[in-house]
Amino acid sequence: MKFGIFDQNDRSGRPLAQQYEERLELAELFDASGFHCYHTSEHHATPLSTTPSQNVLMSAIAQRTRNLRLCPLVYLLPIHHPVRLAEEICMLDHLSQGRFEFGIGRGASPHELAAMGVDPSNAAKMYAESFDVMERFFASDRLNFSGEFWQFDDVPVEIEPLQRPHPPVWYALASPDSTVWPAQRGINIVCGGPVERIRAVTDRYREEWRKTHDAEHELPLIGVNRYIIVADTDEAALEIGRKAWPTFFSNFIRLWRKHGTEPVNAKLPPDFDALIASRHAVVGSPETVAKTLTDQILDGGLNYLIGSYVFGDMPHEDVVKSVKLFSEHVMPQLKGLGQSAWRPVVDETQRV
Repeated sequence: MKFGIFDQNDRSGRPLAQQYEERLELAELFDASGFHCYHTSEHHATPLSTTPSQNVLMSAIAQRTRNLRLCPLVYLLPIHHPVRLAEEICMLDHLSQGRFEFGIGRGASPHELAAMGVDPSNAAKMYAESFDVMERFFASDRLNFSGEFWQFDDVPVEIEPLQRPHPPVWYALASPDSTVWPAQRGINIVCGGPVERIRAVTDRYREEWRKTHDAEHELPLIGVNRYIIVADTDEAALEIGRKAWPTFFSNFIRLWRKHGTEPVNAKLPPDFDALIASRHAVVGSPETVAKTLTDQILDGGLNYLIGSYVFGDMPHEDVVKSVKLFSEHVMPQLKGLGQSAWRPVVDETQRV
């Protein structure tokens, strides 16, 4: 079982220079505490992210850490020039000494795409074409490509990544049918939704992966993201979450409300207790958090847990304490889980 971090880096109300430094300090703590990978999101024209350039942040974190892997999750490919992005991926892979990974996606918000000058109706085609260009870039010393949105004629490729053929790739999905392509390619995945739906995704992913990979290949990471707060008591952890969530939710929903719309897939409740009830948040003492996460990991068939440990205006000192409690008291209890050792999902009314 491996453990990652997912950070929206939404607006906290603190000066940006202070918020950035606090994130870099947290990255150092994650690195020292044995976490596997630091994931960030890409958002534009919204307070949901104060770091719209993931690559700038990753470059800074690479210089403050030694073992922690770094992974944008995801790049919004329709808004990036594919060659420029591929070049920067190569740079980051070398700057981090081979610790870089990257996720790909077309974008969940049409409003953010439009804010960057992209017609949302073209996003799916642009995404597919851009990733095709990037793969060709990584595989050749000359780039030739003729598509609907991009054309390249004998362009010299003068930089390559440290990891060959390229850094590991990530893909976010929410349905079993979406697993076929990443499973066949051996791409790491992050699942969305409740445990019951996640289990259907992870079972299908393993099934598809076994069709094209033998026992000598290591199973890719199959992860889920959860909001995690650990404190001395359940009540203390709940209080931290209840105070910070309204700020985060306001940041999350603001651009949607500006346009009079609602998120299509990534829906979140305005109430923190409702988030806990949906099992997307796990809060409490180390004992409570360890037990709850054990159930979710085993029921979901997961081998990777990504935690959102900081959001909204959560005080930095509370985050540091939460991460230390998790790494010292929760993580050791979960490390033996994962890979193929998962149990069947049972009806909650039958759970003892």
